[in-house]
This record gives sequence, structure tokens and C-alpha cells, in this order.
Amino acid sequence: MEEVNYQLNSIGEVNWTEKGYVVQLSDQVKEALLGLKDFSHVQIYWWAHRLDSEEMRNIHKVEKPYKKGPQKLGIFATRSPMRPNPLAMTVVPVTFIDEEHGLLGIAFIDAEPGTPVLDIKPYYGMERVKEYHVPSWCSHWPRWYEDAADFDWAGEFENAR
Repeated sequence: MEEVNYQLNSIGEVNWTEKGYVVQLSDQVKEALLGLKDFSHVQIYWWAHRLDSEEMRNIHKVEKPYKKGPQKLGIFATRSPMRPNPLAMTVVPVTFIDEEHGLLGIAFIDAEPGTPVLDIKPYYGMERVKEYHVPSWCSHWPRWYEDAADFDWAGEFENAR
């Protein structure tokens, strides 16, 4: 397969302010916030720029990342930010929107301040999957977003800090 290069442009970045986490949008796209205030959650697509290196992009298999998981996993079977393209997506609750200043307030995000944001999409309930299955090693993980905050995630990873 021929390698094709694409151009992505940051539309803003993740920041931390006195109001909490925010996505500060560039002036060129801040008008795209129009109508988003009626949604409770959004999907934020971001670039894991701190792990964007040739070495990290070439990690395709990892040794036992999960305590209850198999000895090896392909990177596509993980949520690791080490990927062929370090693109990440997080569903987050919206806390406020300031259209004039291009600010999207969010409750939290698993991205560092300064992380480039590539896109924002509203979360629709129809995106839930009623019937799905996962491997047994992660079948005890929370089924709902709201339950994940209280789950002991550190206890799931081999190299948890």
C-alpha cells in the first residue's frame, strides 16, 4: 500500500485556567461553537504530541500493559497514546461555552495543557452500542462513562504510577 501524507491543522489547544480545563480555540474557528451549548458532552480529538516520535510511532505491540490481560497485545487492542498516528479522542462533559472568546469549558481531559486539538464533535446518545463484547480480562471495567471516574484504573495497569 502506498503511503499517503495528510495535513492536519490544530484548531486550538487544551489549557488549564481558574475555571478548570478549557479548549482555547483559534480565532479562525471560534464561530464553530455556535449551537454547541445545547449538548452536554463532546468528543475532543487531540494529538498526543508528547509521544509523537518515530520511535513511538513504530511501537505496534506491547508487553502485558494490563494486569489481567494477555502477555502481549497489538497497539490497536489498547488505548495507549503510542500509535502509528498519535490521534486520541476523549468524551467529556461541557461545563461552559464562551463563544466570544472561543472557549469550551470541559470537566476534565486526559491530555496535558498545550495539547493540540484537531476537532470537536457533539456526543449523540445513538453512538452507544447496546450489544457488544470485550475480552474477559477487561469485562469487569465500567460499562458507563459516569462509573469510570470512581473505578480503580491504577489497579488495572502493569506499570501504574
